[in-house]
Amino acid sequence: MIRLLQRQRKWVLGILAGSFFGGLLAAWIVGGALCAATNHPVPTPKDFPVETVSFSSESGSTISGWLAVPATNHGVVILQHGLRADKSTLVDHARFLTAAGYAVLLFDFQAHGESPGSVITFGFLESRDAQAAVAFCKKRFPGQPIGVIGISMGAAAIALAQPRLDVQALVLEMVYPDVVTATKDRIEMRLGSLGRCLSPLLTSQIPFRAGCLPEALSSIDAVKKITVPKLFMAGTADHETKFAEAQNIFTSAAEPKTLVVFEGARHQDYLQFDSVKYQATILNFLAANLK
Repeated sequence: MIRLLQRQRKWVLGILAGSFFGGLLAAWIVGGALCAATNHPVPTPKDFPVETVSFSSESGSTISGWLAVPATNHGVVILQHGLRADKSTLVDHARFLTAAGYAVLLFDFQAHGESPGSVITFGFLESRDAQAAVAFCKKRFPGQPIGVIGISMGAAAIALAQPRLDVQALVLEMVYPDVVTATKDRIEMRLGSLGRCLSPLLTSQIPFRAGCLPEALSSIDAVKKITVPKLFMAGTADHETKFAEAQNIFTSAAEPKTLVVFEGARHQDYLQFDSVKYQATILNFLAANLK
């Protein structure tokens, strides 16, 4: 009997150990998939004239971009896509902006689209791409005012840029407060509220994957020090960046700042959700600040 109990104890401990290390392995695989580069060809739009451009970034990548320049322009707008997207997702944004008289730069972040890179860093290396985009526009359009529109990760890249982006206007759509909260929100969407306790299995990988501490990926801290005019956009039905979190980011941000709310919007393209409101909001903000 004693030997049987000892054998059963070994089996139980073996099962528990296997479950523990199996969970760690699964988390490591998931973490690798989340950070994996998403490079692919991005076809040039057939019905929207653009110039293909490229520029070097301190992220280590050579950034692939498109430049659209109307006959006359009174400012430059840089468009920054979200996680696992590419520049083609912002062509419709570029259409209405060029129609309003702005030159527009669209580009792929490192490890996205046609810009090489080995790992997605959720705004850390991507913030250096944002700096490189601003430097490119300053060289191409000397003396012109510049605005930057960032969506989700693209907005985080705005907030996290060091030094701060030397521009005249910033639009931050669906920006996450910090990477720990963002991870918890996304786990909760898939596993329920109890799943939030699993977030350390993923966020503990950030130093190994992204080359920075989780604390370096905090937009809510960064916006406290950005004094450029800022337009924040948030949806009330967003589960990836909850509306309460968006309100907290806005409250924390330095002046001048404006918050525009899209009732019923999820973590999605606001231009498609409500094109009239979105275009009017963006154009009014740019007109007031790109002078």
